[in-house]
Amino acid sequence: QVQLVESGGGLVQPGGSLRLSCAASGFTFGDYAMRWYRQAPGKQREFVASITTMKLTNYADSVKGRCTISRDNTENRAYLYLNSLKPEDTAVYYCSIYKAGRDYWGQGTQVTVSL
Repeated sequence: QVQLVESGGGLVQPGGSLRLSCAASGFTFGDYAMRWYRQAPGKQREFVASITTMKLTNYADSVKGRCTISRDNTENRAYLYLNSLKPEDTAVYYCSIYKAGRDYWGQGTQVTVSL
């Protein structure tokens, strides 16, 4: 079955950076676009970034220029590099795929941006 496991979150000061990782299994990784979403307390889950099977990328306006999504098809991993972090980037970050008519989600990794 599809499994997505995020890691790499933590507490970081404003202006800092983090690299989030998503380990994927249970499907042919190279055949699916990978997506990152985030959910802040009291807010709806929102799109952050995506990368297609051909490594074309797309970013939310809120992170454009501060964020890089990548994938390693040999290791079945997707990455999200965040820099120039702001307090408003505080959220649980999820990786996701859309397969066979539904979305699959990991358990998320907490990113907290604070002094």
